[in-house]
Amino acid sequence: MTYLSLSLWFIGAAALIAVLLPLCGGGRRSARPNLTAVALTLLALIILTAVFDSLMIAADLFYYAPEMLVGVHIGLAPIEDFAYPVAGGILLPSLWALLRSRRRSTEPVSKTS
Repeated sequence: MTYLSLSLWFIGAAALIAVLLPLCGGGRRSARPNLTAVALTLLALIILTAVFDSLMIAADLFYYAPEMLVGVHIGLAPIEDFAYPVAGGILLPSLWALLRSRRRSTEPVSKTS
C-alpha cells in the first residue's frame, strides 16, 4: 500500500463520517458545522503542515521512502503528508457540532415567570 492510497482511505473515511454525523443529530441545523469555519481551519492546517513538516524534514527528523510517494511536494512535505490534518479538519468540526447539539437538547429548559 502506498502512502497515497492510505491517505485517500483515511480522508474518505473522515469525509463519510463527517457526512453521517449530522444525521445522528436528528437533522437539526445546529448539528452541522459552519462550512466557512471548516474551510478556514483547513487552510490554516495546510499552511502549518507545509511549514512545520518542511522544517522537520529539513532537520532529518523523519524520512519517506521515495518509491512510495507520488512525487508532489509542498515545500519539502510530500502531498501524502497532508491527509491527516485535512481529515482532522473535516471530521472534528462535525463531531463538535454533533456533541454541542446533543448537549443543548439535554439541557433543562428554564422557566421564566
